[in-house]
Amino acid sequence: MKTEERNLIESYITNNFFGKLIGMDFKIVSEGKVDYFITIKKDHLATPHAVHGGVIAALIDGALGVAGLSSVYKEKKVVSTVEYKTNFLAPAFLNDQLVAKGKVEQKGNRLLIISCDVFCVNRENKLIAKALGTFNAYDALKAGY
Repeated sequence: MKTEERNLIESYITNNFFGKLIGMDFKIVSEGKVDYFITIKKDHLATPHAVHGGVIAALIDGALGVAGLSSVYKEKKVVSTVEYKTNFLAPAFLNDQLVAKGKVEQKGNRLLIISCDVFCVNRENKLIAKALGTFNAYDALKAGY
């Protein structure tokens, strides 16, 4: 990986303050594939037991976005969310360990179609959400990188 390419990914990590705030982290599995992680804490709950759907939505958006980023950063591009649809299939609870697996399904010059499945690792990898999104790829300089 060239220095400027690595720097674009590292710059994203450095500047993702929201992800840090809610405790998300990720691993790029390969170009266009990412695993995004979060452990559900008390601050993530919407009821005495269940996580707020917005936390899962943020995890999904991160997984979709970084999957897209990992497929365009060599072109000195970043991505932004155009839209995504989520199906919540089961709740997540306090101390659940979630992994969102993002995968670029189709990559065009400007638009990417990306899918994501969210699993609860500590509950036998129970599938708790699915998503499909459209992302826009554009010059990293426009995003301030």
